[in-house]
Amino acid sequence: MQCSASLDVLFLLDGSYSIGKGSFERSKHFAGKLCDALDIHPDRVRVGMIQFSSTPHLEFPLDSYLSKQEVKERIKRTVFRGGSTETGRALKYILHKGFPGGRNSSVPEVLIIISDGKSQGSTAMPAMQVKERHITVFAVGIKFPRWEELHVLASEPPERHLLFAGDADDAANGLYSTLSDPVCTATAPGCKVESHPCERRTLETVKELAGNYVCWKGSKQPNAVQASLCPFIRWKRVLIKHPSRCFRTVCPDPCDSQPCQNGGTCVPEGLDRYHCLCLLGYGGDVHCAAKLSLECGVDLLFLVDSSAGVTLEGFLRFKAFLKRFLQAVVGPDSPMSVGVAQYDDDVEIPIELGQHKDTVSLMKSIDALSFSGGRTLTGRALQYIAQHGFRSTPVFADVQDDLPRVVVLLTDSKSQDSVAEAAKYAKDQNLFLIGIGSSFMRAELTTVTGNPQQIIVYSDPQDLFNRMPELQRKICSVGNPEGCQAQSLDLAFAVDASSGVGLENFLRLRHFVRSSCLHFIINRDVTQIALVIYGSKAHTVFALDTHTSNSAVLQAIDQVPFLGDSASAGSALLHVYSEVMTVQKGARPGVNKVVVLLTNGGGMQDAAAPAQQLRRNGILVFLVVIGDTERDMLLRVAGSPSYLVHISSYEDLQYYQGLIIERICEEARSPVNLCKPNPCMNQGVCILGPGSYHCQCHGWEGPHCETRVLRGDSPRSPALPPRSHVQWSPRGLQYFSRALQHSKRQ
Repeated sequence: MQCSASLDVLFLLDGSYSIGKGSFERSKHFAGKLCDALDIHPDRVRVGMIQFSSTPHLEFPLDSYLSKQEVKERIKRTVFRGGSTETGRALKYILHKGFPGGRNSSVPEVLIIISDGKSQGSTAMPAMQVKERHITVFAVGIKFPRWEELHVLASEPPERHLLFAGDADDAANGLYSTLSDPVCTATAPGCKVESHPCERRTLETVKELAGNYVCWKGSKQPNAVQASLCPFIRWKRVLIKHPSRCFRTVCPDPCDSQPCQNGGTCVPEGLDRYHCLCLLGYGGDVHCAAKLSLECGVDLLFLVDSSAGVTLEGFLRFKAFLKRFLQAVVGPDSPMSVGVAQYDDDVEIPIELGQHKDTVSLMKSIDALSFSGGRTLTGRALQYIAQHGFRSTPVFADVQDDLPRVVVLLTDSKSQDSVAEAAKYAKDQNLFLIGIGSSFMRAELTTVTGNPQQIIVYSDPQDLFNRMPELQRKICSVGNPEGCQAQSLDLAFAVDASSGVGLENFLRLRHFVRSSCLHFIINRDVTQIALVIYGSKAHTVFALDTHTSNSAVLQAIDQVPFLGDSASAGSALLHVYSEVMTVQKGARPGVNKVVVLLTNGGGMQDAAAPAQQLRRNGILVFLVVIGDTERDMLLRVAGSPSYLVHISSYEDLQYYQGLIIERICEEARSPVNLCKPNPCMNQGVCILGPGSYHCQCHGWEGPHCETRVLRGDSPRSPALPPRSHVQWSPRGLQYFSRALQHSKRQ
């Protein structure tokens, strides 16, 4: 709240020795706080300051500083002068000089005296004369003031013009409240000035009878004294509290109506504005509406560990997480069904899939879940859920629900039975498993899900709640892998199968390639994948155009053999360049191309030149190295630190999968040069046009120089004219692929 009116304000600051340096600093701070209640501007409120002690001293006139920040900075720089407390002389100075730099009584004048009220002379007469000039006087007590003198100084009524510097914020409100009517502009709508009980504190010196002592007094008899009891008086300072009434302006809090939903915290901004601090998962609008809506249609079953291993505290934490997550994602139009199961020795499903259609009843059922505390038999629970968790209701038993089935396992205790076979059985039933647990559960959750990308580990209890958006993404990625989505990509993996890697680590590399392929949609129009293994020589396991489905690629990867001889990464990259990333082998013009080289770093000496050749032809080389190898040599092969991932051990490789796929997908989204790599076969020259290219052929013909020119009248294979333009599109690619297959057969 600010007083915004044409107003001249002059501070009269007591700088005497009775105040002292410490209280003088508090006076300056208080003056700065009062400035916050004033709209300081050349055309509105002007502020000046006089410091007084034995004599008054003008610190700065009212026309010196024209902004609030300048005035407050100047007040801070004011230096304590010291001297006797001559308040009357300071008032006479104002009567004689007026308000220095002021507007000569053409606007209301306000004098704010900050003092302890212990003047050396009389103040009554000059104070009365000041007020007779229609100057409004506020008296502010500092330290332990003499309130009687401040009453004399202050304007009428004194209870509205007496302030205490010890309560700076309250005093600033009191100043505004008194000035608001009639000096300042009208009080904001809904605000009103209220009185409230307050205290005026001071220290007074009082005398106290401490007791009596024997004293000797004179006697009427000559040469005689008389013993007597005399009172013993001592003086002490006592804190005296005088009851009084103060005034403040009270406005309705914009947060009184509790506008923030779903546990959000309302933060007021001024008199009529606010903003909401929303819990994670909320913030869909300014009032913390849910923003994690699951727009994907799934059958979602939460499997909650209720064994002794998670403890009652952990179980209650899982319940709170469930409630907050489902409140954020389940709406009246949500396309998913939700169920909740819990387990220890036994498994029960207290909330059947699709049992609740509204959030309120679902929350009540979750509240009713109770901790059981038996053994942790996670394997048995997964087996049971795979058999009984997604049964259709009897009425629709003959109708199969084709929604993806997702099980979210919440556990924080190592299983006391085997989980691998049960997890495999669940996945064979087409269940998509997501595991959530603390960091030490990472290995077991990876075994359950079969993919480190399908687990969520949290570092501390609060971090669990921060993972709600991540869970939402993973649930909705079912049937829609978190790869490059609909971005077209030609991707080749080159895997080191040499003796330097060894059979055990080669199997880890093979598993990494397999799990990476799960993140891509493999077909002719989206992602094509090729696999090359190498020792001293490179071998194509399957080309880009060999397999047109995820299942076919995964089956082929499982059959890849270990070679076991020396390694030559250079020969592998040359093989990819000449035998894999070519139009003849299924590479598509106008599609980004990436090679991922997986190696232990052996045989890299000859790899820099082939890698550079691949890059010159628009093929990105992404290098993944496990183990200790000289970094400078690796950077020469990768071409940039952005395309090098150096991992310390094969066990850690799985944790980098998300990063590697993200980098690959960034490349898939980058602009494409239609002539890199060269789509023209048989030494044809690719000539780039606006949104198209054409091949200039020599001794060959067809859109990609794929058909030899025959002499005489021999029939030619159907093809476009030698210099025809080829517009790139998925349909065009399909035409090109069929034409190429036809030419191969010829």
